[in-house]
Amino acid sequence: MKTNVYIDGFNLFMGCLKGSPHKWLDLDALSIALFPTHEIHRIRYFTAPVVAFPHNADAPTNQLVYLRALATLKTVTIHKDGWFASHPVTLPQHPLTYPSGTSSGPKLVRVLKMEEKRTDVDIATHLLVDCFEDGFEQAVVISNDSDLATPISVVKNKFRKPVIVVNPHRRWKVSKHLVQAASNHLRAINPSVLRRCQFPPSLADSVGSFTKPTTW
Repeated sequence: MKTNVYIDGFNLFMGCLKGSPHKWLDLDALSIALFPTHEIHRIRYFTAPVVAFPHNADAPTNQLVYLRALATLKTVTIHKDGWFASHPVTLPQHPLTYPSGTSSGPKLVRVLKMEEKRTDVDIATHLLVDCFEDGFEQAVVISNDSDLATPISVVKNKFRKPVIVVNPHRRWKVSKHLVQAASNHLRAINPSVLRRCQFPPSLADSVGSFTKPTTW
């Protein structure tokens, strides 16, 4: 069955790649490993340029190297139209500390919260356009963003095409809205699958050779 895969890059990263040694992930190999009996026709990868912070100054450079690796895959189309918006929020300090001599709650701190914008809209748009243009027989959405429930439901119920949702987060964090909207779902991605689906340490493209980021 001709299958398109739609990947929420930030959701995938936060769900099962952050803090792991598996960031150098070959998305074509991953799609085949998850759905070995299906024809992977196209993989759309959606992301936004990351921002450097003092604790992770190499993040933008590492992302560019990874996108360069993805560009070597013929099945992958990269959509980098999103952006990160930041705003200050007040949250409990970690670890929790309670001021002495008071019955008030834990000590609070002001932090800068980053939120990715537009990616969910881009995924929904391309999913619906590809469906309308008969670009696939089946769709796979790798995300746990419940905002995608409506376009997934439209593809399944209006166009009668199956949509499988893959949760990149832990099993107990799966979105019930996505599960209800989809035709089927995978509750989690096994770390052993991620380990098997890594790019080689060194790759080459038309510009030259390059290697996996050293901090990965």
